[in-house]
Amino acid sequence: MDPLILLPDLFPEHERPFPLALGTNVFGWTVGAPTALAILDEFTADGGTVIDTADVYSVWLPGNSGGESETIIGRWLARPGNRDRVILSTKVGQHPDAPGLTRDSIRRGVEASLRRLRTDRIDLYFAHFDDDETPLDETVAALSELVDEGKIRYPAASNYTGRRLRQALAIADSEHLHPFAAVQSAYNLVRRADFETDVAPIVDHFGLAVLPHSSLASGFLTGKYRDEGARGDSPRGGRAMSYLTPENTEVLDAMTVIAERHRVSPAAVAIAWLASRQNVVGALASARSTTQLETLLDAARIDLSQAELEELSRVSDRPAA
Repeated sequence: MDPLILLPDLFPEHERPFPLALGTNVFGWTVGAPTALAILDEFTADGGTVIDTADVYSVWLPGNSGGESETIIGRWLARPGNRDRVILSTKVGQHPDAPGLTRDSIRRGVEASLRRLRTDRIDLYFAHFDDDETPLDETVAALSELVDEGKIRYPAASNYTGRRLRQALAIADSEHLHPFAAVQSAYNLVRRADFETDVAPIVDHFGLAVLPHSSLASGFLTGKYRDEGARGDSPRGGRAMSYLTPENTEVLDAMTVIAERHRVSPAAVAIAWLASRQNVVGALASARSTTQLETLLDAARIDLSQAELEELSRVSDRPAA
């Protein structure tokens, strides 16, 4: 089933969605406001539409309280004409002032996000992580209320298992509520099995839109972490190196050949492959500079052949653990 059937006002039915969805977890953390605003300008000028954030970004940085990313994006959205150019996605459930997915937390979370973002509506509002301490029907009903009130356009689910996603959709159907319309799951060329075996069958059956996160496997798919000497001292480097196996190096080799053929970065190939997958409406990735963003935007400028897509799928096919 085509996900555009569910979201025709966000993703026009006969238009190919822009392959890159801009992740902004780095805004207010490793990226200051001036650079972040320049990144947003370049992303949208190049045709990008989906901007994704969360109320919790970036509470982990000493001195931050959460919402820093939303606040920066709000400055950009306040400029004339910008709000109507983009599909705005944010998340609820992890902010210290609105933890979990109770009705009260969701309502406090959405009001705070709307204030920080300087907008009257959020296009895709994600439950950031499943909350097994809150009844699922309470969460689904609370998000549905926000649709009826015009504060969000579509509720969505991030990091849900297939089982819980199916349960949430069943609740919405039985109670005549607005269902989850999109999902975010970890999905990339070296991490396929969990999504494809657990979540994808439900996504395909119900026609949900997919915004994969971890699209570059913590940077591993940029090709910068091919050997132990590339680890560095950063947490990102350590996470990327966790993917360094002979099988995944084979994936990098195939990506590099294709990238060189198209004169783009391996990261652009990784995003373009994801964008070709069933129901994907944008692969999430973040950039710390406009220069780094340009390498990701190349995903929109290349047209991978069917043979290239099949080669990437073949070399990255791994059974579930």
